[in-house]
Amino acid sequence: MSGKENGTVLRVERLSKMFGGVVALNDVTFEIKKGDILGVIGPNGSGKTTLINCITGFVKPTHGGVYFNGTDISGFTPHKIANMGIGRTFQVVRPYHTLPAYKNLIAPLFSARARHFPGSGGLGNRGGIAIDILEDVGFERDARVPYKPAGDLPLGYLKRLELARCIALRSDVMILDEVFSGLSAAEIASLVPLLERLNMDGVTLIMVEHRLKELFTLASKVVVLSFGVKLFEGNSDDALKDEKVKEAYFGKGKEGMI
Repeated sequence: MSGKENGTVLRVERLSKMFGGVVALNDVTFEIKKGDILGVIGPNGSGKTTLINCITGFVKPTHGGVYFNGTDISGFTPHKIANMGIGRTFQVVRPYHTLPAYKNLIAPLFSARARHFPGSGGLGNRGGIAIDILEDVGFERDARVPYKPAGDLPLGYLKRLELARCIALRSDVMILDEVFSGLSAAEIASLVPLLERLNMDGVTLIMVEHRLKELFTLASKVVVLSFGVKLFEGNSDDALKDEKVKEAYFGKGKEGMI
C-alpha cells in the first residue's frame, strides 16, 4: 500500500538508489505515522544521507517511491517538497554567514506555508516573527544574539538556527540530520526538551543520528540501515538486542551499543 492509511504521514516504498555501479539504497521500505519520532541509524556509509536526499528531493530514486500524505513525491524538486510540509536540517550547517541570525529565517517566512503565521504581512513583521522563533529555540534576545552574524555563532546556536528555519516553514515533518553531532552533553540536554515540545505540537520527527543514547530517549521507533539495506524496523529496545544490528555496528560476537 502506498496511500494515506492508518495515520501514515510518510511512506518509503521499495526505495533504491544507484550511483553508477554503487548501490546506495536497496529496496528500502518503512513508514512513519503522524506525530511519531522515528530514528534512522546505521554505520557510516549505510545509506542514511542518501535516504534523506531521496525523501527531500535532492536525489531522484532509481526505483521505488516516497509517499507524503498519500502523494508520490519522488522526483519532486526540493522547494516543492519543502512547501508541501517536509523540512530538513543539514549535518553540515549551511547558514547565510554574513547575515544576522534572524535574517536567515526571512526566506522561509516568505514561503506559502508561512503565510499562516499571525501578522506575517510585511518584511518588518517577518523580522519580528523570526526573532520570536529564535527566542523560542533558545536565542537570548536580551543579549542580542539574534542580531549577530550567523557566521560568528558557535555550533550549538547554528544547530538551533537550522531547527528555527524548519519551524519558520511550518513543516509537518522535520528530518534532522545528526542534530546532536558536535554538541556537548549540556547543549544536547537543552535541545531534547525543544524537540519534545515540537513533537507535542504535532510535528513528526525523523532523526538521523549517531548519538544513540540520546536518540533512544526520544524515538518511538528506529530503522537500521547497513550497506543500503534495511536490517531492522521496530522499537529501540529490540534494536539493541538484535544480532544483525549489533554485528553491523561492532562485528560478530560483540556486545553493547550505547
